[in-house]
Amino acid sequence: MNLLATTSTVAISCYALLSAVYKSAQAIYAIKSDGPALPDDVPDADALPSVDIIVPCFNETPQTLSACLEAIARQSYSGKLQVYVVDDGSSNRDAVRPVYDAYARDPRFHIILERKNVGKRKAQITAIRRSRGDLVLNVDSDTMIAADVVTKLAMKMRDPAIGAAMGQLTASNRDDTWLTSLIDMEYWLACNEERAAQARFGAVMCCCGPCAMYRRSALLSLLDQYETQLFRGKPSDFGEDRHLTILMLQAGFRTEYVPDAIAATVVPDRLRPYLRQQLRWARSTFRDTLLSLHLLPGLGRYLTLDVVGQNLGPLLLALSLLAGLAQLAFTVTLPWFTGVTIAAMTMVRCCVAAFRARDIRFVGFSLHTPINLFLLLPVKAYALCTLSNSDWLSRKSTNPTDKAKEQVISLDPIIETSATSVAGSGGPTRKGHVTRLVDVEDV
Repeated sequence: MNLLATTSTVAISCYALLSAVYKSAQAIYAIKSDGPALPDDVPDADALPSVDIIVPCFNETPQTLSACLEAIARQSYSGKLQVYVVDDGSSNRDAVRPVYDAYARDPRFHIILERKNVGKRKAQITAIRRSRGDLVLNVDSDTMIAADVVTKLAMKMRDPAIGAAMGQLTASNRDDTWLTSLIDMEYWLACNEERAAQARFGAVMCCCGPCAMYRRSALLSLLDQYETQLFRGKPSDFGEDRHLTILMLQAGFRTEYVPDAIAATVVPDRLRPYLRQQLRWARSTFRDTLLSLHLLPGLGRYLTLDVVGQNLGPLLLALSLLAGLAQLAFTVTLPWFTGVTIAAMTMVRCCVAAFRARDIRFVGFSLHTPINLFLLLPVKAYALCTLSNSDWLSRKSTNPTDKAKEQVISLDPIIETSATSVAGSGGPTRKGHVTRLVDVEDV
């Protein structure tokens, strides 16, 4: 056996052993525990914590933004609820303005218009510093949350030791293309295997941005660190959800996963945007993994195994793949052991996922393996080599005029509201109102 074949065989064997141990432990810990469930009886409205929902948006389509805000408006939460929509200098503001006008008529909604694009993180912070709720729920502008999401997350946060909690993510457009269907399954696995296992130790390593709730008191104590994150001396603007989660864990708070709090988000339907998204996420994961290494001894052995499995595993797989391809190119012999091992591991994982999800379509997740091998592994390698790059890649630049001012829009009702929509925008209607634009400096 030549050196290339030996390298490929040893690497894939190490990967198979590591994956078997890691995935087995993950599957065991991901099984729902018999611990205390969320109480069925919801306290009186006065006893419930107040919740602020923050929705940063940038160049969002009117239809998607309207669907997001409509889902928020329909929340069944009986406690005090306020919503802060922050337009982060969108260049299509005229197109989404009817949506803003419709929802600004609801006294729960506050529309904040940034003068220029400042980034998602700073847009969030703008709203956090103006809001007053006991809990803060971050929702992406392309995400629709189920009517009971706020209630279920708020009930979970009744434990003062919990600093953050996330819901389960699904792809709202999963039926659009083969890729969106694969991503939807990928989300299920990430939530119900990875996050569910981490939650057994109170240490979800990333409370995903589309739907994550935070305790305000903890959030305020970390806000300066969150706002001024640097990597190699440069501002780091993306990966805000993972970084904020790590800060919560560093501060001694638990981070949790609530599988019954369902949020449906729009996912990329083409490979190029998907790979750009994965590049940002990979850079964020590598950066914050370095930041969290000192936490691992206190979080339990499984979390150490989780970090090793997620970071060393892909490196072993990449080494095996490269050696196998080199073997094929230079010796014209097939790396059959490597190929058979990868195929066997793929089918085992997909069959286990299909059984756990009670959904036969997960057998088709095997199609994700070639994407992972030939696209995602190179993306992760490139991310590791370009960690200092903070480009969003998918964000379109805006050209706001100098005359634009940051404003808080508030509509004072004169006549009582009705429940019908405005011009199909999905928002509440008020007949007869006075609009006043207040500069931020005066608020």
